[in-house]
Amino acid sequence: MVQQITRGIKISVETTFEGSFYKNYKIQYAFGYKVTIENQSKDSVQLYARHWKIFDALNNIEIVSGEGVIGKKPVLKPGESHTYTSGCLLTSPFGAMQGHYNMVNFTTTKKFKVVIPTFKLSAPFAIN
Repeated sequence: MVQQITRGIKISVETTFEGSFYKNYKIQYAFGYKVTIENQSKDSVQLYARHWKIFDALNNIEIVSGEGVIGKKPVLKPGESHTYTSGCLLTSPFGAMQGHYNMVNFTTTKKFKVVIPTFKLSAPFAIN
């Protein structure tokens, strides 16, 4: 698990290898990740957008940006947390993800970014 705190918002990420399969005659490696967003600040905040960079060992980089996370824009009061799971496909058994969430502080009405720490994706059968 990797964790990082930005402006009182703690991000924790756990990853899993889900398996591999062929798609369009190319092997794909499926990874899942569980993210917990915990508000350790004194203010209520809302996550309204996300930005991801997905890297694989074959030097492919995919950028994913959009509103919310899995169709939600969670509001977190002090002490509250939001957990969700998602996934990605890589063309190699190794990779990594990093990014940030765009959030707004309801007390100050200021927008800010919360860093999603870099986390590794690796298929267990490929690890030495």
